Amino acid sequence: MLEVIVHGEIAELNLNRPPANALNHELLRKLLAAIDDTVGGGARGLVLSGQEGMFSAGIDVPELLGMDRPAILEFWSLLFASSKALLTSPIPVVAALAGHSPAGGAVLAAHCDYRIAAEGPYKIGFNEVQVGLPLSTTIFMVFEELVGARVARQMAMQGKLMTMDEALDIGFVDELLAADRLMDRVMDYLENLLSLPPIAMNRTRLTGKARLIEAARNATDVKLVTDSWFSAETQTAMQALVESLRKK
Repeated sequence: MLEVIVHGEIAELNLNRPPANALNHELLRKLLAAIDDTVGGGARGLVLSGQEGMFSAGIDVPELLGMDRPAILEFWSLLFASSKALLTSPIPVVAALAGHSPAGGAVLAAHCDYRIAAEGPYKIGFNEVQVGLPLSTTIFMVFEELVGARVARQMAMQGKLMTMDEALDIGFVDELLAADRLMDRVMDYLENLLSLPPIAMNRTRLTGKARLIEAARNATDVKLVTDSWFSAETQTAMQALVESLRKK
């Protein structure tokens, strides 16, 4: 489900749960453990990557839909813990987006320090509202930080996905280039960053995110999203989503 690839002082955490890298309990546990292990093992930079054509399609709705409240509460706890681990990482994290990155995929990417995407017919964004889930406070704050309050509000309340070109235009994606150049550019960006005095660089990096880190540490998102999950509106929308996936 997740492979750790070592590139010298840089560790790549590669999501590998075909066909869509859908997020479930096991994958998120592995991601959290990999972040902890690589940082503790001396890595100076992290890359979060997926597969060609698919970074992550988001949460595994068909697997989660029939689960009881404790299991769903645990899932959201793991997802928000994973995003917080990326946000608060003591070393820089770059998202390498080689494909589609909607919903939960966008959540993980947004909490990284920098996003480099591959050109192609790929979509990214927060489409939670379309399946009956409100975008949580802390996720909205991260989105707002990247693209500005007005754009974040307009896109999030409509649950709009965007092309990678559109994401680049509004600042959600930092760079966009040919797929065969993606990983080389990711490594080049991180290596240049790691050539700077590390204490000064990392303190400044975290200072720039202090407001978001404080919000993540004091968030009540897990309970609020769990409550929303079991609402009639959300369950109806999720059932419709699963039915549409079965017909494909």
